[in-house]
Formats: sequence, structure tokens, C-alpha cells
Amino acid sequence: MSLYAIGDIQGCPGALDALLADIRFDPAHDHVVLVGDLVNRGPDSAGVMERVLSLGDAVSCVLGNHDLNTLAVAEGVRPLKARDTISAMLDSPRAGRWLDWLRRQPLMIRRPGYIFSHAGIYPRWDADTAMARAREVENALQGPDHGAFLASMYGAEPTRWHDALEGFDRLRFITNAFTRMRFVDARGNLDLDETGPPGSQGEGLVPWFTAPRRLALAETVVFGHWSSLGYYTRNNVIGLDTGCVWGRILTAVRLDPLPVISRCINCKEPL
Repeated sequence: MSLYAIGDIQGCPGALDALLADIRFDPAHDHVVLVGDLVNRGPDSAGVMERVLSLGDAVSCVLGNHDLNTLAVAEGVRPLKARDTISAMLDSPRAGRWLDWLRRQPLMIRRPGYIFSHAGIYPRWDADTAMARAREVENALQGPDHGAFLASMYGAEPTRWHDALEGFDRLRFITNAFTRMRFVDARGNLDLDETGPPGSQGEGLVPWFTAPRRLALAETVVFGHWSSLGYYTRNNVIGLDTGCVWGRILTAVRLDPLPVISRCINCKEPL
């Protein structure tokens, strides 16, 4: 059995199929973890959902910000934006099945030696704390009042974690940390405005994985979300968002039994 991770697909099923063929992925023996943002911005989010669900137990997934956006639009608590490309997915007779599957996916997965999340792990959390925080949001998302959570999910406040945070403020921070984080300051405040590569950020900001007082993790963190960062393999992290939806590449890395350099497939689908 081989364990793979694949970066942000974002509605590009052709690139996903080509990449799975290139790594000779066998769902009877192999497993792949998708690091979020399966849907939106690309040409065929419905096609991605069909392909992913066809893999059955051979696939795991963590939720990304575009996946959550899709759930919020479907729930009617967030408007469809001009750049969203999920209308055909939401209009499909199979939409209910896809949305229910997405709503039941985690924010964080742990496997021996690795942690998977869409944006990373907040630098002031250890692995056990991060998992506990992820479960809080997952419980809200999978519970009977998930619409209220989705309606309150957006916003940049609070910017810094406090154990005393409660209610939707607490859930919003956790969601932002797992799905929108790139840069933080020395006090642990999230900056959700800067989206460029390291070195382009404003004064006082650093990538979350080089933050002062970042708690050491025994596992390597595998994440996506940061297309301007690209493929990144330092600081005990692996970044896998290589901008497929922007006409660049979709990336996979084999993590087990032995780590192998990533395989990349050009995205040939029209945007």
C-alpha cells in the first residue's frame, strides 16, 4: 500500500484523473489524502466530486475554504460570487449527496508521521490541541444547527486564539486557522489579507510555519491553500498547492512506504 497526498484540485477533474494515472494509483491497495479545496474556481466541480466519491474508502479529505464556501452558498447563507463556478454542481440532481459528503469531512487528519489540514496548524497549538479544536468545528458543521454555523463563519475577527473564546467567535477563529491562514505576527494574530509568497508580506508578519514560539510537532504537516507559495518542503511541512486552477500544475507526493518527490500534471482545462 502507498499513501499519497494531492494538492488543491479546485474543480479540475481532468488534471486529477491524469495525476492518478501518472502515479498509477490503485484504489484497491493505495490511499490518497486530499488537502482541501476540491471544488470551485475550476471548470467542473461536479466532475471532481463524482471522481472523488468513486474512490470510496481509498480517499480521505480535509475541508478547505472553497469547500466551506460551497456549503454556505448551498445553505443559502452566502451569496454566489462572480468568481464562483459551482452553479452546475449545485443544480445537479446529485448535489445533495455531494454536499452531505463534504459536510462530513474533517478539518484535520492524523496518520503516522503526518498531519493533514488545508491551511496548516496554528503555531500556538500542539497536535492534540489542534485535533480537539478541529473536532469542535466538525461537530458544529455536522450538527442540526450547521446552517447557523455557516452563516456566522465569515469574518477576520478574532485574530488571535484565547482559550476563553466562546460561541461563534471561537468557531470562526478555528475555521480561519485551518482553512485561511498564511501569515501571522509575533503575537500569534492571523493576517488574512496577505496572499503573496513569503517575502511579499507586510512588516511584522511571517509564514505560520516560521512563527516565533511555534510549538514543535512530531509529525510533518501537509497542507495546501497557498498557491503563491507553491511546492514547499522545509520547516517540517509540505506545501502542495501548486496552482492547478490558475493554469499551473496539480501535485501529488508519496508519503509512505518511502517519501518520493512529487508528481506534477499540467492543468489543461479551460478556466
